Amino acid sequence: MSEKYRIACYNAISARGLERFAHPAYAVGKALADPDAILLRSHALQLSEIPPSVKAIGRAGAGVNNIPVDEMSRRGIPVFNAPGANANAVKELVIAAMLLAARNIVPAAAYVQALPASGDFEKRVEEGKKQFAGYELPGRTLGVIGLGAIGGLVADSAIRLGMKVLGYDPEITVDNAWRLPASVRRAASIEEVLKGSDFVSLHVPLNARTRHLVDRARLAGARRGMVLLNFSRDAVVDEEAIVAALAEKRLHGYVCDFPSARLQGVPGVVALPHLGASTEEAEENCAVMVAEELRDFLEEGTVRNAVNFPSVEMARESPHRIAIANANVPNMVGQISTTMAQASLNIHNMVNKSRGEMAYTLVDLDSAAAPEVVARIARIPGVLSIRSIAPLEREAP
Repeated sequence: MSEKYRIACYNAISARGLERFAHPAYAVGKALADPDAILLRSHALQLSEIPPSVKAIGRAGAGVNNIPVDEMSRRGIPVFNAPGANANAVKELVIAAMLLAARNIVPAAAYVQALPASGDFEKRVEEGKKQFAGYELPGRTLGVIGLGAIGGLVADSAIRLGMKVLGYDPEITVDNAWRLPASVRRAASIEEVLKGSDFVSLHVPLNARTRHLVDRARLAGARRGMVLLNFSRDAVVDEEAIVAALAEKRLHGYVCDFPSARLQGVPGVVALPHLGASTEEAEENCAVMVAEELRDFLEEGTVRNAVNFPSVEMARESPHRIAIANANVPNMVGQISTTMAQASLNIHNMVNKSRGEMAYTLVDLDSAAAPEVVARIARIPGVLSIRSIAPLEREAP
């Protein structure tokens, strides 16, 4: 079988994920020319790196702020991610961060390291330990802002440690709501979470609405001595507000996964080098999930876990399948089906779903659509992308 799909990788991707492309129809390599799909992790993808041949982009992780998603939507290109695949890794780091802050572990370790190895070393260790006395987690309240896959696991783990949990997420999905422990108390606002919690953990995507979600005004109403945990994205908080709140003792500590020059050396800050998903297991899980999403899209037109497309799946009932991304406007499906009828094409099965301004249609036909018919559909105002998908014999990697 000759090569059919080309996957360009812009980061080192787990071998277990790349195994999903171990099929003669696939070619995988670093920055391949004219790729059908792009697979990456943290690489900041530029528009100049996305040729017209690209049909999909996969991010082996949850956040997609390193991908020009809006422009991809305008081109009719889905952007896939791996929600929940790194959830356990991030959850464990959040729990570790709470313990670091509660027991003052980082400054205590630094104190010991800085002591001269003299004869009274042990005595000075004992004399100095009083300044690092901390507190235990049971009975304390953890506020969780964002109750998706990671936030839900953090809430559950905190409850198992004997903590109380106060949660806030106005956009929580039904599935995530079902997974939450019943003892999670629902907050009506971010302000309520900040006021009522000893620790607050942020688990929201970075977008226009969440940029500087925690700012000076909100921190002014926070419980004095609170610890803020940010393993979401750096700009979800206003760093200047964090520094001020630490200086005013409003915050006891700020533990994050995003070092910056502004936070360097600030007392009370523990900044980790973006370790959230840096486990072998998380990297494998993310790579496997997004590789399977790309394969399903390229081979079947299936859309699952795309941040800019509706989820669409239809059992294939014909070898002649058309996939169409289009603007979510009236009479689009009517125009598509009319064009097919004018070409004497019989629709065997069809599904159309929308998400905001984007819609996506899969059509199985009883006979093949000629290239000129596909081109005619592509010229319908509002059609963003269209492709014919011939079946590919699947092989177990």
